[in-house]
Amino acid sequence: MRLNTLLFRLGCAWSDRKRDRGLTTPDDVTRQDGIVYGPDRKHHTLDLYRPKQAEGRLPVIVSVHGGGYIYGSTVQYQFYCMHLAQLGFAVVNFNYRLAPKYKFPAPLEDTNRVLAWVCAHADEQGLDPENVFLVGDSAGAQIACQYAVICSNPAYEKLMDVHPPRFRLGAVGLNCGVYDVTELVRDPHNSIAREYLGKDPDVFGEQLDVLKFVTGDFPPTYLLSAKGDFLLSCCRPMEELLRSRGVETACKIYGGETTGHVFHVDQRSAPGREANRDETDFFRAHLV
Repeated sequence: MRLNTLLFRLGCAWSDRKRDRGLTTPDDVTRQDGIVYGPDRKHHTLDLYRPKQAEGRLPVIVSVHGGGYIYGSTVQYQFYCMHLAQLGFAVVNFNYRLAPKYKFPAPLEDTNRVLAWVCAHADEQGLDPENVFLVGDSAGAQIACQYAVICSNPAYEKLMDVHPPRFRLGAVGLNCGVYDVTELVRDPHNSIAREYLGKDPDVFGEQLDVLKFVTGDFPPTYLLSAKGDFLLSCCRPMEELLRSRGVETACKIYGGETTGHVFHVDQRSAPGREANRDETDFFRAHLV
């Protein structure tokens, strides 16, 4: 592991602990922690949150955490995901295998395992496979976007050799994200991306040219960012690309210059809670 990777992890962990200090599980949410969804009992675990008074099948939000492919877990996303549950959804908050130990396409394979778990346990857990929504932020937004391309383009599904179970992906929420993987490959200074893609990303060929495979069958998309987000410049081009392919797209930029990257995860952020309400309203408009 490179020194800058270690420093990145340490810095993010300090910032996230500070952000969430004093937060507790809301009284109106039930949680199940540490459910094993795959063969690796260390990395393949998820938490499931539900509104306490809800009965029967609920629409499902699956959250793909951010962290530059090298950092993050259910711990850092628990309060954000429980807020989404308070808004009327069953929410899956999962761990996936991280770089540098695990390379591309490990997070995509793990996301697929999570969806297989959702489908297999729908009756037991009161989950609705016909109303599944995917959210991701930062690197998690890129992973969520790529998985949605797999779900919506059979040619890309075959190219990736990742085969989703039978469920309906009603919409996706792409938050403060990076979307063009080919730009990560071209940037010689992005050592964190190299931790994920390896020393020779060219071996993956068209698998990394994700946006080329976006079609009109890509799910309806809610894009959000903030005026102080260092990835703000990625938002509008993604909106334009989706609209040019005929994808229903909503896009909103929140807050002021001090509203920064992944602001929506911060439960003390008024723009963040507004963004989460807007995004889940968009999801509700795409229920069947």
